[in-house]
Amino acid sequence: MGRRKSGRDISGVIVLDKPLELTSNAALQKVRRFFNARKGGHTGALDPLATGLLPLCFGEATKLSHYTLEADKTYEVTAHLGIRTTTSDGEGEVVEQRDVDLDSATVEQALAHFIGPQEQSPSMFSALKYEGRPLYYYARQGIDVPRKSREISIRSIRLIEFAGDQLSLEVTCSKGTYIRTLIDDMGQYFGCGAYVSALRRTWIAGVEGPMHSLAELEQLAAQCDDHQQADFSALDELLLPCDSVIQQMPVIRVIDADAMRFVAGNPATPSAEQTDVDHEVLRVKRESDDALLGLGCWRDDKIVPKRVLSIAKL
Repeated sequence: MGRRKSGRDISGVIVLDKPLELTSNAALQKVRRFFNARKGGHTGALDPLATGLLPLCFGEATKLSHYTLEADKTYEVTAHLGIRTTTSDGEGEVVEQRDVDLDSATVEQALAHFIGPQEQSPSMFSALKYEGRPLYYYARQGIDVPRKSREISIRSIRLIEFAGDQLSLEVTCSKGTYIRTLIDDMGQYFGCGAYVSALRRTWIAGVEGPMHSLAELEQLAAQCDDHQQADFSALDELLLPCDSVIQQMPVIRVIDADAMRFVAGNPATPSAEQTDVDHEVLRVKRESDDALLGLGCWRDDKIVPKRVLSIAKL
C-alpha cells in the first residue's frame, strides 16, 4: 500500500502567470509547496519557453481539470521571419535562411489561409507521448518516430504588429493546436521560413480569476514557512472556487433533499424553476446555498452524476 502524501487537504484553483524557462510541472510543484497542498495538478502544459495563464488545481478541483484541457485557448505569439529551425523556436539549429519580402497587406491575406479546421502534425519537440515517452525525448537523440496528424481549428488570427522580420499575432485555437507548428507552416507559406521567438497564453475558455506571479506567491509563502505552526490564510485567500476553470458550463440546481443523493452517485431532482438545459455537462449546485456538488447531465427529467465532489458540506 502506497504511503499517503503529506500536506494540507485543500481544494481550489490558482491561476498562475507561468514564468519563462520553467516547465509547467516545476511551476506546479513550487506552488504546491507554497500552499503545502497534498494534491495538485495543472490544466494543460506550457513549454518552458512559453509564459502566461496556467491554472493550477488543488484537491477536489483536480477532478474538473480535464474539461480545461478540452477548451479553446488564446496565445500571443511573436514569429521571427526569414529563419527556420529544427525545433520551430529559437533554441533549435538553423536549417534554412531566406530574405523576407512581405508587406502588411500580403501578411493579412495569407493569415486568412490558416483560419478554420485543418490537419496538423505535432512537432517532434512536443510533449505528446509515444510508447510512454514524450516526443522531445526521441528528438533530442535524433530519433524520428511516427506521429499521427490531428484535426484542429484556428478560430481567429489577429495581426498585432509586423515590422521587418518580426511578426506578432493573437491566435485563438482549439485544443491540441501546436503554435510552433502553426508558425513553421506559416513561414513555409510565406516562402521565407519562421520560428517562434516568444509565446504567451492569455485566455482559456471557462477560466476566470486574476493571475498571480510566482514571485507574489513566493513572498506570501515566506511568511508561513514553518508548516507546523504556519498560518496559510494569506495564501488561502487567493484560492478560487473549484469551478473557476469550468465557467463555460451552465449551472443547474438540485433540491436540498436530493443533494446527498447526488453526491452518493444517484440521480437528483432539479429545483422547480430549472428547465432542461441544452448542454452536455452541467455544473450541479445545491439550491439553498449554491454549494458545488459536482458535474451532471440530464436523463429522464433527473440530473445524473457525472463527477461528484466530496467537499460539499451537506
